[in-house]
This record gives sequence, structure tokens and C-alpha cells, in this order.
Amino acid sequence: MINSINDVKDKNITVIGFGVSHRPLVKLLVEKGSKVTVRDKKSVEELGEDASALLGKVEFITGEDYLKNITGDIVFKTPGMRNDKPEFIEAVKKGCELISEMELFFRLCPCKIFAVTGSEGKTTSTTLIYNFLTAQGYTCHLGGNIGKPLLPEIESIKPDDFAVVELSSFQLNDMTQSGNISVVTNVTPNHLDWHTSMDEYVEAKKNIFKYQDGNGVLIVNKDDETALSCAKEAKGEVRYFSFKGETENGVYLAENGDIISTLCGEKSVIMNRSDIKLPGDHNVQNYMTSAAAVHGFVENETIKKIAREFGGVEHRMEFVREFEGVRYYNDSIATTPTRTIAGLKAQTQKIIIIAGGYDKNLDYSPLAPYLVKHVKHMVLCGATKGKIKNALLNCKDYDPNELTIEETEDFKSAIYAARKAAKAGDIVYFSPASASFDMFPNFEVKGRFYKDTVNNFKENE
Repeated sequence: MINSINDVKDKNITVIGFGVSHRPLVKLLVEKGSKVTVRDKKSVEELGEDASALLGKVEFITGEDYLKNITGDIVFKTPGMRNDKPEFIEAVKKGCELISEMELFFRLCPCKIFAVTGSEGKTTSTTLIYNFLTAQGYTCHLGGNIGKPLLPEIESIKPDDFAVVELSSFQLNDMTQSGNISVVTNVTPNHLDWHTSMDEYVEAKKNIFKYQDGNGVLIVNKDDETALSCAKEAKGEVRYFSFKGETENGVYLAENGDIISTLCGEKSVIMNRSDIKLPGDHNVQNYMTSAAAVHGFVENETIKKIAREFGGVEHRMEFVREFEGVRYYNDSIATTPTRTIAGLKAQTQKIIIIAGGYDKNLDYSPLAPYLVKHVKHMVLCGATKGKIKNALLNCKDYDPNELTIEETEDFKSAIYAARKAAKAGDIVYFSPASASFDMFPNFEVKGRFYKDTVNNFKENE
């Protein structure tokens, strides 16, 4: 059992996958005197300079058979790999301790951890919690699924600091640690190509609070039936947020737009929704979520100040540019129908949308009515283009004269098709309602490709 990062000295440690979160981890393990083996399907040359710099310090096992005969006192696996892979089961039988970078961080972290998960809204909520606490004067450490591993920073974290961590269902699927203050924004079908069932997906989300004791805090969405059901299993305090009306021990939206707290039995107005710079009902919910999480640590005036200034997180309804009178937006984080629906509901005019991508076995029929209501031209590409098109064609309110459909073979062609369809005053909104893995490594890369393409538009081309 590792109880201190220094306990890894002289341990035989295998790291599966040399991706973003594992590169600083490997460097830390080497510095601490571990005997490290990195296993990755890619060759050392393909893994780049970071890997080449470790030659002689780290053993690399690469190629198609990189998971064969795994050994080591400790095996760090990448979150995208399930624990029930036969190679991992065999390694555990041989005495290997199978763990993740995030699991060990939770075990060793000396300070309070704010942990956020959900099908939608988790990145913005995580960022808001971090911004609130930082603006109030606390030292905070932001990481997890938001893009930065925190274990390599463990020795710089002090007991009075805060860690603010976003967690995906992949990371949570086998976690046996929970945050001190945990948030479940909502739970809707997602990643059903990876999880064996919706039930498994929900159970993974529950791990964010399952291991709390009576001092733990859970914040849940009172308007989301699945998230609300989690509250029954909480051991500590449960706080709620609601868009639909007053709630006890929580934060809710009043009819006049005031965001009101009833936490600790005291009623107070945090701010009005008009104070929030970010558009859309879903962002009002993100603020309610985050305000409930930081109650007792952050003053209302600090929350209001951030609300008036914060322009959003990259790839989340992000304004890219105005070109030839057309405004272009990037919402590549919208990798599910429900995320795209949230963005469509924030629109004030009929738009041109670019959608489609990798198929996560999701149902697109709930998306169709919102496309009918908010979209005048849709450009589809990727593996899900047929499913999205069929969902729209089967929608009883669909009128082909009001919403035209165009299909392209690749993403760049889709962007240029949207440009051609747009005229001055229009909005082109990239919101895939699908994952990116059919053409890109992740939604960030796809979003940046979209932005680069739009920013490189030239007149008369």
C-alpha cells in the first residue's frame, strides 16, 4: 500500500499508456526512484520526444502485444481501459496492484477535494468552483478530466489548499475514493459504447460520493430523476439545485430570475440570472451547482463578480469569429444529444448547425424536435450522420422546406458547406451531438480544427 509518494521508491511499476496524464506521472516515478516500465501500442518514435528522453531510465514495451504478461508491484492503467480486461485480471492474480493516477491522488491528497461529475456541465461547473475559490483567496489545484494530472503536484499541495477535480465515468468506474464535496450535475445516457449498460454508467457516477463518510457533502440536480436518486445513498449532507422551483437546503431559480440559496436554513439572493455573462439555461444551472458546492467558503459578491466577467471555457459555446457578417461558434464539447439540445435552447434565432461524429450508441430521436425548432440548415458528417438524419425525418414536425439537410464526407467539407449556406446575419454553430473518435483523437482536437479552419477563411475563396 502506498501511503506517501515516496513509498514508490524501488518499486517495480508498470504504466499502461503514455498519454497526457501518464507522461508527468512517469517522470515523477523515475525521480522518486521507481523501476518503471511503460507499455504502449505506439513505438517510442511515435510517442515522441518525451518518450525518447526517457530511454535508458525507463523500459518500453511497445507494439501489438504491449499488454502481454504484465508484471510489477503496481500497475497504473489509463482511464480509457476497463479493469475487466483479461490481461489486467491475470496481472492482479499474479499480485499486481492495479490503480489509476487519479485513485492514488485521492488517497494521498492532504487537502479537501471538490469532485465534479455528470453527463453535461461538469467542465464548466468544475471551472466555476475553481474560479470562485481562487477569487476568494484560496490556493487551489485544478485537474482531472479537465486535462491536467494532479498526482505529480502532490508534494506542493498543502492541507489548507483545495483540489478541484473533474471526473469522467471512465475515471470513476473503478474508483474506491470519493471527494469531500462531490457534485453530480445530471445523468443522461452517454458512453454506452464503453459501459456495458446504463446501469453500469450510473453506478460509476455514484463512486464520486459512495466512499464519503458522514462529513461528506453531495450536491445533486433535483430536476434530474437519476441524479436525484443518488441522494438516497449519500452518507453525509445532501444539497440540491433546481431550475424548477424552491428547494430546501439548496440553490434554486425564482420566477423573477433571482438565484436563491436556502443552504443552512438561511435564505439569501446570490444574484440574478441577468448577472451571468454566459448564455443559456444550462449555464444558469452550472452557476447554481457551483454556488451550492462552495457554500461556506465563498461570498455571494465573489460569485456575482465571476458571473459578470467569466466568458466561458474553450469548446463550450465558444465564439470563434465573425466573417462576412456570419458569426461562428464552437461547441465541440457537445458530444451527446442532450448537450446539443442545451445549446439549441440558448439560441434566439434559427441557425445553421454542423453535427455528426463517432457513434456512442445513443438515441437521437429526442434531438429532432429541437433541430426543427431552432435550425434552418443542417450539415452532417461522420458515423452518426445517418442516425441524426433518420431521427429528423421521423419527427412528426419536420418540414423539409423549413429545415434543409446536407451531408458531406469529411469534417472540413462540412465546415465549408456551412459557410456556403450562410449569409450575413446568420449563426453557424458546430455542435456534433456525437463523439469525435471517428476522425479525431478527442473533442479538443476537433474543436481546434474547426476554429483553425474558420479563422483561416479568406474572401472570394
